Amino acid sequence: MIRYLKHTEVDTKRWDDCISRSLNRRVYAYSWYLDLVCPGWDALVEDDYTDVFPLTHNRKMGIRYLFQPYFTQQLGLFSAERISGDKLSNFLHAIPPTFRFAEIQLNDQNQVATGEGILKTRVNHELSIACNYEELSGKFSQNTRRNIRKAKELQVTTSCNVSPDELISLFRENFGDREGKLQQGHYDTMKSLIVYGLEHGMGHLEGVFDKDGVLCSAAFFLFDGDHAYFLFAASGKQARENGAMFMLIDRFLKENAGNYRLLDFEGGNDANLGRFYKSFGADEVPYPAIYINRLPGPINSLLYFVRKLRQ
Repeated sequence: MIRYLKHTEVDTKRWDDCISRSLNRRVYAYSWYLDLVCPGWDALVEDDYTDVFPLTHNRKMGIRYLFQPYFTQQLGLFSAERISGDKLSNFLHAIPPTFRFAEIQLNDQNQVATGEGILKTRVNHELSIACNYEELSGKFSQNTRRNIRKAKELQVTTSCNVSPDELISLFRENFGDREGKLQQGHYDTMKSLIVYGLEHGMGHLEGVFDKDGVLCSAAFFLFDGDHAYFLFAASGKQARENGAMFMLIDRFLKENAGNYRLLDFEGGNDANLGRFYKSFGADEVPYPAIYINRLPGPINSLLYFVRKLRQ
């Protein structure tokens, strides 16, 4: 039986045990991660936490809805057994009708049956790093190898002497403020994720500096089981010329090849990022996003009008 549980009713120990045992385990689904990206999240739970489905929700204009929190690429249904389309459908149908709208990204082991809403396919990039570094580097593109050599020639160096604030500032100054999607609250959330990962021995923060000591690139990696996540990264203008980010990832692979099964780059549908990840040998892994609309006609018309005004 599938039960809807409010946040205060979730047994987080059983929840996290379920995520740890899941065949499709993702760090985003642990209770601590959900607490940081969506405080007050609810859940669907089957039997004695054999299968779980987080409900990350919000409310606007009196309408309750489900959404995908920032820094949380894949959620959906998690189970220690192979997930059938019928089982996923049962969970989607169990979403309480009080959630009138949902736009959520499931995980790559969730295969959605036709008729379950509007589906879109998104793309992740994953690199198998269970082998040794020599085998990994043999799959690098010529451009990647050239950029790594350039970084060495220009005396670019890596260091762990980088703070979460420095990484976030580098991102904001070179991309975030210009793009405008992330607000201060989102940056606060990312800092909390980084601090939690570092304090619990689950994270690694590293930067790349030019010969004058200027921070050119930085990245935070998060670890869970045999999975490493390229969770948050940034580069300055100098990195385009000195290959700083290429060196940073190369250094990570040298130190961690054989220690983990996968490096999850998280991105993405952006073609330029996709080419960058593939240049290290990463493969595309598709996963579904689902859009469910239970809103009445007049509200739908209003939302459509608001969207048009923002275009």
